[in-house]
Parts: sequence; C-alpha cells; structure tokens
Amino acid sequence: MSPSRARRRPSRAVLAEMARLAAEARDRAHAPYSKFRVGAALKTATGEIVTGCNVENASYGLTMCAERVAVYKAVSEGLTDLDAIAIVTDAERITPPCGPCRQILWEFGGNLTVHMVSPKGRSRTMRLKDLLPLPFDERNL
Repeated sequence: MSPSRARRRPSRAVLAEMARLAAEARDRAHAPYSKFRVGAALKTATGEIVTGCNVENASYGLTMCAERVAVYKAVSEGLTDLDAIAIVTDAERITPPCGPCRQILWEFGGNLTVHMVSPKGRSRTMRLKDLLPLPFDERNL
C-alpha cells in the first residue's frame, strides 16, 4: 500500500458509525491500572470495519493500544487496504493516537483519515500526515 495513495474522506454518517463502534470497543477495554479506556474502529477501503480496545498489563511496556489491536486484527484477517480510523477515549480532551500507533497506522494505512471523538461527542477529523508529518517508511530504506 502506497502511503501517498489518494483517499476520499468517509462521509459523516460513516464516521459517526465508526465512532459508535469504537465506543462499544472502548467499553471492552482492559485498563485496570490507568483507567484510561480507548476504543478504535478501523475501516478498509472496501468498507469492512475492525475494532480494537486497549489491553493493559501490569508491565506497562506490554500494554497494547486500541489502534494497534485494530490494525493487527485487520492484518491477521487479510484486510490490508486500510482507509480510516475512529478513536474514542474517556478523556475530556480529544485524544490523538500515540507515537507508536501513528507509525503503525502509517505503515499499514498510509495517509488515512483519523477521526477522534470525546465522550461528550466533540470530534476532530484529520489526515494522518498532519499527525505524523515526517513518517519513517519504505522510502527511507
């Protein structure tokens, strides 16, 4: 998948449905230590949606973020043409993906749409290139 492939932004209705599914995934998060629950819904270019939630471990380094869970689930199912992701957290502020998640999203989805939603319904939608302006990818190898 070429990181620079042109993509159309999903419609508001699709983004709203993705946010709903991400919120459901957030409810399944395993976050006994931080209490910071995150859900993600990842859409492929053909419309399949895969969800993920964060799964914490007492050894924080082994914790897996919701965005990466969704990407790895998609890849394990043979879904590789990733198009958009919705992320819902418990935080009052709109929360973007962490640095490692940005890198994984770029590696597997390129310049996909990132839709971030707060519990009160505030949202922000942007392209991954704006969250990760100088990505490391195959062009650097």
